[in-house]
Amino acid sequence: MAKPTGFLEHARMEPPKRRVPERIADYREIELFLPLEDLQSQAARCMDCGVPFCHAFGCPVLSVIPEWSDMAYRGQWRRASDLLHSMNNFPEVTGRVCPAPCEAACTLALNQEPVTIRHVELQIVERGWQEGWIRAEPAPQRTGRRVAIVGSGPAALAAAQQLSRIGHEAVVFERANRIGGILRYGIPDFKLEKWLLDRRLEQMRQEGVTFETGVSVGTDISVHYLRRTFDAVILATGAGAPRDLSVPGRELKGIAYAMDYLTQQNRRNAGEAIPPEQQITAAGKHAVVIGGGDTGADCVGTCRRQGALDVCQVELLPRPPEQRTPDNPWPTWPLILRSATSHEEGCRRLWGVLTKEFVGRGGRVRGMRCVELEWSGPDERGRRTFHEIPGSQFELAADLVLIAMGFEHTEHGALSEELGPVLDSRGNVAADAGFMTGVLGVFATGDCITGASLVVRAIALGRQTAEAVDRWLTRR
Repeated sequence: MAKPTGFLEHARMEPPKRRVPERIADYREIELFLPLEDLQSQAARCMDCGVPFCHAFGCPVLSVIPEWSDMAYRGQWRRASDLLHSMNNFPEVTGRVCPAPCEAACTLALNQEPVTIRHVELQIVERGWQEGWIRAEPAPQRTGRRVAIVGSGPAALAAAQQLSRIGHEAVVFERANRIGGILRYGIPDFKLEKWLLDRRLEQMRQEGVTFETGVSVGTDISVHYLRRTFDAVILATGAGAPRDLSVPGRELKGIAYAMDYLTQQNRRNAGEAIPPEQQITAAGKHAVVIGGGDTGADCVGTCRRQGALDVCQVELLPRPPEQRTPDNPWPTWPLILRSATSHEEGCRRLWGVLTKEFVGRGGRVRGMRCVELEWSGPDERGRRTFHEIPGSQFELAADLVLIAMGFEHTEHGALSEELGPVLDSRGNVAADAGFMTGVLGVFATGDCITGASLVVRAIALGRQTAEAVDRWLTRR
């Protein structure tokens, strides 16, 4: 453990952030590092709690949080880095974008602020890169087995790295022109600068992972070809089918899906030219984001940086409480009000609002007709219902509307049609406990089997799938 009395002596400290006027002028990372002395005092808060719920309940990759927190407190940084990487392939990513379910499950959270786990993790991994401790780990010998991975998000990359380190040949196929999936195109640069991703991809190349970009499996090449050419295939295509809003006026120009909007800005940041007729921008516009989750918040921050006149975020659900309610006890995920860094940058937030209609002029959206909702309490199954409040109708000015209402399932198309009936009732890829689909030798992992979820959960599933594929290839 770290210092036995650390949690009694030190209060939680949040990492500093760049000032709002400075950061909205660019797309560089927002969060800064705590000074070393303060970081070690934060690590010292990790108490001898007996059962580390942060590790066993909160963290999908089962990261050994108490152990590497202790090493950070003691200044044993290399050992801390080794412990951190033993369960997590990409801690520089989770240390930046994870919502930290480990912190919600921290035993201190019973009656204090939890340990600053995520930021300690981030500084450990960055110290590892700075000192040169994080290097390629190629397999001592090759097995001669080949595995194709379709997709290049966190689940795909974790599976590819694990398989390559075992000794199998891992080839990642990505339809976009760059590797990374949601990490590359969906997460804004101000949360995850892409040189960080490129740094890790170079390590993977040195370990023997091959990346094939601009290849759409199901169109450019078939799954049948992959099955003939490789010993196993892993589908890691994510959950990219967005949930739509079918109301009058949906066909108006100026209404876009959040992920299309975020992807386009990330492409601009990478130096790609976007044809004028395809550009989605909030510059000089009244922007409305429909959806109150992380993707919606990312849209808010991007709108601010593009120079929106104003930004409004609309959420169907009621405003969450400030603190846990009795039916939401520790160590479950706290269903409380959360504000992202993007909200700090200027945004009006409306809760319990239903969009009834988009209104426009000249074929372009100019506003939204909305109504306020009243929600019931939860029934015995935890379900709630709502009804419209009479006389509560109102309009919002909107020159740009971004739909950030989540995702329904993995994208359906040539790939799923070729595989046949391998989808479950929700439209995701169906796989058994060993991650194999109904097609022999074809596995699936990540969001394409679970629906949209956390990056850290995708990494965990990618690692588990690599283990399952290895067992199947070697019949252990």
